[in-house]
Amino acid sequence: MQIIDGKKISAEIKEEIAREVEDIKNKGGKIPHLAAVLVGHDGGSATYVAHKVKACEQVGFKSTLIRFEDNISENELLTKVNELNNDDDIDGFIVQLPLPKHINEEKIIEAVNPKKDVDGFHPINVGRMSVGMPSFVSATPAGILELLKRYNIETSGKHCVVLGRSNIVGRPVSILLSQKAEYGNATVTVCHSRTPNLKELCLQADIIIAALGVPEFVTGNMVKEGAVVIDVGTTRVKSDKTKSGWKLKGDVKFDEVAEKCSYITPVPGGVGPMTIVSLLKNTLLAAKGEIYG
Repeated sequence: MQIIDGKKISAEIKEEIAREVEDIKNKGGKIPHLAAVLVGHDGGSATYVAHKVKACEQVGFKSTLIRFEDNISENELLTKVNELNNDDDIDGFIVQLPLPKHINEEKIIEAVNPKKDVDGFHPINVGRMSVGMPSFVSATPAGILELLKRYNIETSGKHCVVLGRSNIVGRPVSILLSQKAEYGNATVTVCHSRTPNLKELCLQADIIIAALGVPEFVTGNMVKEGAVVIDVGTTRVKSDKTKSGWKLKGDVKFDEVAEKCSYITPVPGGVGPMTIVSLLKNTLLAAKGEIYG
Protein backbone atom coordinates (compact mmCIF):
# COMPACT_ATOMS: atom_id res chain seq x y z
CA MET A 1 0.00 0.00 0.00
CA GLN A 2 1.29 3.44 -0.95
CA ILE A 3 0.00 6.73 0.43
CA ILE A 4 -0.77 9.30 -2.27
CA ASP A 5 0.80 12.41 -0.75
CA GLY A 6 -1.18 15.44 -1.93
CA LYS A 7 0.91 17.81 0.21
CA LYS A 8 4.12 16.69 -1.48
CA ILE A 9 2.70 16.84 -5.01
CA SER A 10 1.04 20.23 -4.43
CA ALA A 11 4.35 21.61 -3.14
CA GLU A 12 6.11 20.38 -6.29
CA ILE A 13 3.48 22.00 -8.52
CA LYS A 14 3.69 25.28 -6.58
CA GLU A 15 7.43 25.32 -7.23
CA GLU A 16 6.80 24.74 -10.95
CA ILE A 17 4.26 27.59 -11.04
CA ALA A 18 6.55 29.91 -9.05
CA ARG A 19 9.38 29.33 -11.55
CA GLU A 20 7.05 30.13 -14.44
CA VAL A 21 5.81 33.32 -12.71
CA GLU A 22 9.43 34.36 -12.07
CA ASP A 23 10.15 33.85 -15.77
CA ILE A 24 7.10 35.97 -16.73
CA LYS A 25 8.29 38.68 -14.33
CA ASN A 26 11.84 38.65 -15.73
CA LYS A 27 10.45 39.09 -19.24
CA GLY A 28 8.34 42.06 -18.13
CA GLY A 29 5.05 40.20 -18.45
CA LYS A 30 1.89 40.60 -16.40
CA ILE A 31 1.86 38.86 -13.01
CA PRO A 32 -1.20 36.58 -12.65
CA HIS A 33 -3.89 38.08 -10.40
CA LEU A 34 -6.55 35.99 -8.60
CA ALA A 35 -9.46 37.58 -6.72
CA ALA A 36 -11.74 35.84 -4.22
CA VAL A 37 -15.17 37.03 -3.09
CA LEU A 38 -16.20 35.86 0.38
CA VAL A 39 -19.73 36.47 1.64
CA GLY A 40 -20.50 36.06 5.35
CA HIS A 41 -18.54 34.38 8.10
CA ASP A 42 -18.69 30.64 7.43
CA GLY A 43 -15.63 29.19 9.19
CA GLY A 44 -14.83 26.58 6.57
CA SER A 45 -15.14 29.06 3.69
CA ALA A 46 -12.98 31.66 5.47
CA THR A 47 -10.25 29.09 6.15
CA TYR A 48 -10.32 27.84 2.57
CA VAL A 49 -10.09 31.36 1.12
CA ALA A 50 -7.21 32.19 3.49
CA HIS A 51 -5.34 29.13 2.17
CA LYS A 52 -5.92 30.34 -1.39
CA VAL A 53 -4.56 33.82 -0.60
CA LYS A 54 -1.49 32.30 1.07
CA ALA A 55 -0.94 29.98 -1.91
CA CYS A 56 -1.00 32.99 -4.25
CA GLU A 57 1.75 34.64 -2.20
CA GLN A 58 3.83 31.44 -2.28
CA VAL A 59 3.88 31.30 -6.10
CA GLY A 60 4.23 35.05 -6.69
CA PHE A 61 0.65 35.81 -7.82
CA LYS A 62 -1.19 38.98 -6.94
CA SER A 63 -4.32 38.27 -4.90
CA THR A 64 -7.32 40.31 -3.82
CA LEU A 65 -9.82 39.29 -1.14
CA ILE A 66 -13.21 40.99 -1.29
CA ARG A 67 -15.42 40.47 1.78
CA PHE A 68 -19.13 41.14 2.22
CA GLU A 69 -21.51 40.66 5.12
CA ASP A 70 -24.05 37.89 4.68
CA ASN A 71 -26.88 40.40 4.30
CA ILE A 72 -25.55 41.66 0.95
CA SER A 73 -28.28 41.67 -1.69
CA GLU A 74 -28.12 39.51 -4.79
CA ASN A 75 -28.00 42.61 -6.99
CA GLU A 76 -25.06 44.06 -5.05
CA LEU A 77 -23.14 40.81 -5.48
CA LEU A 78 -23.98 40.69 -9.20
CA THR A 79 -22.68 44.25 -9.53
CA LYS A 80 -19.36 43.21 -7.96
CA VAL A 81 -19.12 40.18 -10.26
CA ASN A 82 -19.66 42.48 -13.24
CA GLU A 83 -16.91 44.82 -11.97
CA LEU A 84 -14.48 41.91 -11.71
CA ASN A 85 -15.45 40.70 -15.19
CA ASN A 86 -14.44 44.11 -16.55
CA ASP A 87 -11.28 44.61 -14.47
CA ASP A 88 -8.41 43.94 -16.88
CA ASP A 89 -5.91 43.53 -14.05
CA ILE A 90 -7.76 40.49 -12.63
CA ASP A 91 -7.14 37.32 -14.63
CA GLY A 92 -9.47 35.04 -12.70
CA PHE A 93 -11.77 35.15 -9.72
CA ILE A 94 -13.92 32.93 -7.57
CA VAL A 95 -17.08 33.53 -5.58
CA GLN A 96 -16.71 31.23 -2.59
CA LEU A 97 -19.62 28.84 -2.08
CA PRO A 98 -21.93 28.29 -0.29
CA LEU A 99 -23.70 31.64 -0.48
CA PRO A 100 -26.49 32.82 1.87
CA LYS A 101 -29.89 31.29 1.09
CA HIS A 102 -31.37 34.53 -0.27
CA ILE A 103 -28.81 34.56 -3.09
CA ASN A 104 -29.30 32.33 -6.14
CA GLU A 105 -25.95 30.54 -6.58
CA GLU A 106 -26.70 29.54 -10.17
CA LYS A 107 -27.36 33.15 -11.12
CA ILE A 108 -24.03 34.23 -9.61
CA ILE A 109 -22.09 31.41 -11.30
CA GLU A 110 -23.63 32.24 -14.69
CA ALA A 111 -22.78 35.93 -14.24
CA VAL A 112 -19.03 35.16 -14.08
CA ASN A 113 -17.21 35.65 -17.38
CA PRO A 114 -16.23 32.10 -18.50
CA LYS A 115 -12.78 33.44 -19.40
CA LYS A 116 -12.24 34.35 -15.73
CA ASP A 117 -14.10 31.37 -14.25
CA VAL A 118 -11.06 29.68 -12.69
CA ASP A 119 -13.37 27.58 -10.48
CA GLY A 120 -14.63 25.92 -13.67
CA PHE A 121 -18.27 26.11 -12.56
CA HIS A 122 -19.77 28.16 -15.41
CA PRO A 123 -22.01 26.07 -17.72
CA ILE A 124 -19.84 27.08 -20.70
CA ASN A 125 -16.72 25.65 -19.06
CA VAL A 126 -18.61 22.56 -17.91
CA GLY A 127 -19.93 22.06 -21.45
CA ARG A 128 -16.53 22.54 -23.07
CA MET A 129 -14.98 20.10 -20.59
CA SER A 130 -17.72 17.56 -21.33
CA VAL A 131 -16.94 17.48 -25.05
CA GLY A 132 -13.17 17.58 -24.62
CA MET A 133 -12.60 21.22 -25.61
CA PRO A 134 -10.08 23.44 -23.79
CA SER A 135 -11.73 24.70 -20.62
CA PHE A 136 -11.19 25.57 -16.99
CA VAL A 137 -11.77 22.28 -15.17
CA SER A 138 -13.12 22.54 -11.64
CA ALA A 139 -10.29 22.33 -9.15
CA THR A 140 -11.02 19.12 -7.24
CA PRO A 141 -11.52 16.85 -10.29
CA ALA A 142 -8.43 18.42 -11.91
CA GLY A 143 -6.48 17.75 -8.71
CA ILE A 144 -7.60 14.11 -8.63
CA LEU A 145 -6.43 13.54 -12.22
CA GLU A 146 -3.12 15.24 -11.45
CA LEU A 147 -2.54 12.84 -8.53
CA LEU A 148 -3.27 9.82 -10.73
CA LYS A 149 -0.85 11.22 -13.32
CA ARG A 150 1.96 12.01 -10.88
CA TYR A 151 1.74 8.53 -9.34
CA ASN A 152 1.53 6.86 -12.77
CA ILE A 153 -1.73 5.13 -11.86
CA GLU A 154 -3.21 3.48 -14.94
CA THR A 155 -6.81 4.42 -15.73
CA SER A 156 -7.21 3.04 -19.27
CA GLY A 157 -9.50 0.02 -19.29
CA LYS A 158 -10.01 0.20 -15.53
CA HIS A 159 -13.39 0.14 -13.78
CA CYS A 160 -13.78 3.33 -11.81
CA VAL A 161 -16.62 3.75 -9.32
CA VAL A 162 -17.45 7.34 -8.38
CA LEU A 163 -19.46 7.74 -5.19
CA GLY A 164 -21.40 11.00 -5.47
CA ARG A 165 -22.93 12.96 -8.33
CA SER A 166 -22.30 16.59 -7.35
CA ASN A 167 -21.62 19.18 -10.05
CA ILE A 168 -18.38 20.09 -8.26
CA VAL A 169 -16.75 16.65 -8.01
CA GLY A 170 -18.73 13.52 -8.94
CA ARG A 171 -20.12 14.46 -12.35
CA PRO A 172 -17.02 16.22 -13.76
CA VAL A 173 -14.54 13.58 -12.56
CA SER A 174 -16.69 10.82 -14.06
CA ILE A 175 -16.67 12.63 -17.42
CA LEU A 176 -12.90 13.26 -17.32
CA LEU A 177 -12.08 9.64 -16.49
CA SER A 178 -14.26 8.29 -19.30
CA GLN A 179 -12.84 10.60 -21.98
CA LYS A 180 -10.44 9.52 -24.69
CA ALA A 181 -7.35 10.96 -23.02
CA GLU A 182 -4.08 9.89 -21.42
CA TYR A 183 -5.59 9.72 -17.94
CA GLY A 184 -9.05 8.69 -19.08
CA ASN A 185 -10.39 5.71 -21.02
CA ALA A 186 -11.86 4.22 -17.85
CA THR A 187 -15.23 2.50 -17.60
CA VAL A 188 -17.02 4.68 -15.07
CA THR A 189 -19.96 3.87 -12.80
CA VAL A 190 -21.51 6.78 -10.90
CA CYS A 191 -23.19 5.74 -7.65
CA HIS A 192 -25.40 7.79 -5.35
CA SER A 193 -28.00 7.56 -2.59
CA ARG A 194 -30.45 5.66 -4.83
CA THR A 195 -27.95 3.04 -6.04
CA PRO A 196 -29.24 -0.32 -4.71
CA ASN A 197 -26.17 -2.55 -5.20
CA LEU A 198 -23.53 -0.05 -4.14
CA LYS A 199 -21.31 -2.46 -2.16
CA GLU A 200 -21.32 -4.96 -5.02
CA LEU A 201 -20.26 -2.25 -7.50
CA CYS A 202 -17.50 -0.99 -5.18
CA LEU A 203 -16.09 -4.52 -4.90
CA GLN A 204 -15.75 -4.58 -8.70
CA ALA A 205 -13.88 -1.28 -8.80
CA ASP A 206 -10.21 -0.91 -9.70
CA ILE A 207 -10.47 2.74 -8.66
CA ILE A 208 -12.91 4.20 -6.12
CA ILE A 209 -13.43 7.95 -5.86
CA ALA A 210 -15.41 8.70 -2.71
CA ALA A 211 -17.11 12.11 -2.84
CA LEU A 212 -20.30 11.66 -0.82
CA GLY A 213 -19.56 13.84 2.22
CA VAL A 214 -20.48 10.99 4.59
CA PRO A 215 -17.71 10.29 7.14
CA GLU A 216 -16.15 6.81 6.90
CA PHE A 217 -18.83 5.55 4.51
CA VAL A 218 -16.44 3.28 2.60
CA THR A 219 -15.37 0.35 4.78
CA GLY A 220 -12.91 -2.48 4.30
CA ASN A 221 -15.54 -4.98 3.14
CA MET A 222 -16.45 -2.68 0.20
CA VAL A 223 -12.99 -2.64 -1.39
CA LYS A 224 -11.22 -5.36 -3.35
CA GLU A 225 -7.53 -6.18 -2.89
CA GLY A 226 -5.24 -3.85 -4.83
CA ALA A 227 -7.81 -1.13 -5.52
CA VAL A 228 -6.90 2.55 -5.74
CA VAL A 229 -8.96 4.68 -3.37
CA ILE A 230 -9.26 8.47 -3.70
CA ASP A 231 -11.00 10.05 -0.69
CA VAL A 232 -12.51 13.46 -1.45
CA GLY A 233 -14.56 13.76 1.75
CA THR A 234 -13.79 16.41 4.37
CA THR A 235 -16.31 16.43 7.20
CA ARG A 236 -15.67 18.02 10.58
CA VAL A 237 -16.62 15.68 13.42
CA LYS A 238 -16.41 16.32 17.13
CA SER A 239 -13.32 14.98 18.87
CA ASP A 240 -12.08 15.16 22.44
CA LYS A 241 -8.57 14.30 21.28
CA THR A 242 -7.84 17.62 19.57
CA LYS A 243 -7.41 21.17 20.87
CA SER A 244 -9.99 22.51 18.45
CA GLY A 245 -12.60 20.00 19.59
CA TRP A 246 -13.08 18.62 16.08
CA LYS A 247 -11.32 16.39 13.60
CA LEU A 248 -11.42 16.16 9.81
CA LYS A 249 -12.77 12.83 8.54
CA GLY A 250 -12.87 11.51 5.01
CA ASP A 251 -15.50 9.38 3.32
CA VAL A 252 -13.24 6.34 3.74
CA LYS A 253 -12.57 4.38 6.94
CA PHE A 254 -8.84 4.71 6.39
CA ASP A 255 -7.43 2.09 8.80
CA GLU A 256 -9.73 -0.64 7.45
CA VAL A 257 -9.43 0.25 3.77
CA ALA A 258 -5.73 1.15 3.52
CA GLU A 259 -4.47 -2.38 4.16
CA LYS A 260 -6.33 -3.62 1.06
CA CYS A 261 -5.27 -0.82 -1.32
CA SER A 262 -2.45 -0.41 -3.77
CA TYR A 263 -2.79 3.38 -3.41
CA ILE A 264 -4.89 5.56 -1.10
CA THR A 265 -5.22 9.27 -0.31
CA PRO A 266 -5.30 10.33 3.35
CA VAL A 267 -7.58 12.99 4.88
CA PRO A 268 -6.21 15.54 5.45
CA GLY A 269 -3.22 15.77 3.11
CA GLY A 270 -4.56 14.00 0.04
CA VAL A 271 -6.97 15.65 -2.39
CA GLY A 272 -7.39 18.89 -0.37
CA PRO A 273 -4.00 20.49 -1.17
CA MET A 274 -4.48 19.59 -4.85
CA THR A 275 -7.73 21.56 -5.04
CA ILE A 276 -5.96 24.82 -4.20
CA VAL A 277 -3.02 24.17 -6.51
CA SER A 278 -5.41 23.36 -9.38
CA LEU A 279 -7.01 26.77 -8.87
CA LEU A 280 -3.55 28.35 -9.19
CA LYS A 281 -2.94 26.41 -12.41
CA ASN A 282 -6.24 27.67 -13.84
CA THR A 283 -5.32 31.24 -12.91
CA LEU A 284 -1.98 30.91 -14.67
CA LEU A 285 -3.75 29.55 -17.76
CA ALA A 286 -6.17 32.50 -17.62
CA ALA A 287 -3.31 35.00 -17.35
CA LYS A 288 -1.58 33.43 -20.36
CA GLY A 289 -4.82 33.28 -22.36
CA GLU A 290 -4.30 29.60 -23.09
CA ILE A 291 -7.93 28.48 -22.82
CA TYR A 292 -9.84 31.18 -24.66
CA GLY A 293 -6.96 33.09 -26.24
